[in-house]
Amino acid sequence: MTREQVQRWLDAYVDVWRSNDAAAIGELFAEDAEYRYHPYDDAQRGREAIVAGWLEDPDEPGSWEARYEALVVEGDRAVATGETRYSNGRVFSNAFVLAFDGDGRCREFTEWYMEHPT
Repeated sequence: MTREQVQRWLDAYVDVWRSNDAAAIGELFAEDAEYRYHPYDDAQRGREAIVAGWLEDPDEPGSWEARYEALVVEGDRAVATGETRYSNGRVFSNAFVLAFDGDGRCREFTEWYMEHPT
């Protein structure tokens, strides 16, 4: 993966988060992908489980803004950082550790996030 390819994936991730479209969510991830909301979580395994988990408690459209950027890209692995800002004033710093398959779909996603003090 190139930095540009990872950035396109990250931008698509944000777009899909806005739409909460199940098919579009699924397109981001490999069939056997693993997704962790926290590094210590058991992974959601497989595209169907990831889509179901994503849609279980979705953020309201328009209630947040986010921007993530590829920080390090090495082969099929990447680390991205960014920020998520909610309309209620909550702000989070985010780090994603990612691995991609040969088709550019994410096969491993692990998130770290930290809420900013108020």
